[in-house]
Amino acid sequence: MASGNAIRGSRVGAGPMGEAERGESAPRLRISFWCSNGHETQPSFAHDAQVPETWDCPRCGFPAGQDQDNPPDPPRTEPYKTHLAYVRERRSDADGEAILAEALAKLRGEI
Repeated sequence: MASGNAIRGSRVGAGPMGEAERGESAPRLRISFWCSNGHETQPSFAHDAQVPETWDCPRCGFPAGQDQDNPPDPPRTEPYKTHLAYVRERRSDADGEAILAEALAKLRGEI
């Protein structure tokens, strides 16, 4: 005799998953993209969708293009700069000495 559980062996959302229930899928177009590491990815697009120039490679994250022989260059990553490095780009050592001398004079009460 059954234990009274009517949905035994089933899960939520289970049922027939045919075209009749979901409707017809849009026509698809698979486009190949290659990154600078030689990885190929083939996302599918709707037939009438606008295909982008580049696509992010799912394996390495570099941009990928449709030309296998000439893929886009990987992005250039700059090393982390400290605040002092940015200050040194904007000011010369002579400017820094003048600012320091002015700040020390202000602290000593000379100004």
